[in-house]
Amino acid sequence: MAVDHQKLDDKTYEFRLRKGVKFQDGTPFNADAVVLNMEYFKKAPVKYSKIDQVFDYAEKIDDFTVRFHLKEKYGSFMNDVIWMQFYTEEYLKKNPGGWNGKANCPNLSMPGPYGLGPYILTEGYIEGDRHTSQAVLKANPYYWDMNYPKVETITVYTELDSLAAKEMTLYQEGKLDITIIPPEDKVETILSPYSKLITAPSTDNIAIHINMINGNPVLRNREVRQALNEALNQENLVHFVFEQEADQSPISPLFPGVNNVATELISFPQNRNPYAPVVQSKLKAILSDLKLKVLTQDRFLPLWRGIETQFKRVGVELDIQVLKSEKEIFGPLLKTNSNENTTEWDLLVWGNDDWYFNHPYTVFFVLRTDSVWSTVTPDPVMDAYIENMFRASVEDSEFTDICEKIMQRAYDQAYMLFVPTPHKVFAVNKEVVFKPYRMACIPLWKIEVTNLHWSLRSTETPYPSSLKQPVEIMHVDVR
Repeated sequence: MAVDHQKLDDKTYEFRLRKGVKFQDGTPFNADAVVLNMEYFKKAPVKYSKIDQVFDYAEKIDDFTVRFHLKEKYGSFMNDVIWMQFYTEEYLKKNPGGWNGKANCPNLSMPGPYGLGPYILTEGYIEGDRHTSQAVLKANPYYWDMNYPKVETITVYTELDSLAAKEMTLYQEGKLDITIIPPEDKVETILSPYSKLITAPSTDNIAIHINMINGNPVLRNREVRQALNEALNQENLVHFVFEQEADQSPISPLFPGVNNVATELISFPQNRNPYAPVVQSKLKAILSDLKLKVLTQDRFLPLWRGIETQFKRVGVELDIQVLKSEKEIFGPLLKTNSNENTTEWDLLVWGNDDWYFNHPYTVFFVLRTDSVWSTVTPDPVMDAYIENMFRASVEDSEFTDICEKIMQRAYDQAYMLFVPTPHKVFAVNKEVVFKPYRMACIPLWKIEVTNLHWSLRSTETPYPSSLKQPVEIMHVDVR
């Protein structure tokens, strides 16, 4: 919503707002709206990064110029401000506590014309810790760019299991147009009568937490955590689980500050075959008869099949519990740091998709040991490294060095169970024009459909048989 900005000093940023922008209810978006939103933000700020601690106040300079004041130097500010959500006064008054005051990023907690985006939430809601089974989005008639959106209505499903989503996309025209699929379903997608395959590198990551707080007590032993990581054959995971749709680095090499070190720093010994008899013997001596309880969504079951196979070789047994939605994963995860979780678990996985935009904090924030997102016991050294990262910006010369220190300590201490960085793999209706971003944000407003799309064809006109043949795989270059 800003047409330009300038950094006046280390603690002051000024933005010139786009003129003529309206909220979805037709009320004007201007400096007054920004200041009002930031006043509400102060009441209950999001606690995902450090913005809740460093933001001081917003100042109106004129109707379309606003100045943000911080309490201290904060190099990550521009990454935070990109995701600032601005709401109508009506919505803010209905939510007097502020934006949400939660650990996850903000989103509308109720349907209505309350935002600025290209789509109006008309049914349901989707927050990190709560959601309806589906949400319906309608095109915003007041959106500032008249070229978007290109599709009138979009329905988002939040609780479909992977098999149902695949069936609805590949074999049931008119049910589902875009879905993430496991790489093992690539060939089936290519042969589908209605879908095509789209793949792309990504800055998404898979976070497998090790419960050092109240999980199996042996997980507090660094030697055990290191052995679990050493037991994984990363090359085999890339080949057999991800079917080459992954980078062997456990942190995406597409992040600034990481790209120069991700392939050099790895979480497992280089040139060491975990299947070699001498290595297997050592790992069995440490891990044999270890039983671990796993919490996962069904989308990660192919990965767990691979991990389980490799763990069995060294005597580790997994009890895998499948939960139906991400909110059920976040429930026990976000209560573990404070030792308040009632669900027992030892390993927990979720899709740590990159929402932060071009900054590795997306991956590092689970290592900030005083955060609700962390299941690592207190580590002042790691926390100090992350504080240094907050102060620096990605353009600073020392940023890469800071990232290297964070990664090296995470690997040395084996704070997570590290697995390859996944690529994006989508099954998409053949009549849908869709190009993914490398980050988690899906550009719904840019999606287009052809005249042969099921929503535009007559109900009496079947999809042409000639178009049900396989089409060329779309590999999107987002590097």
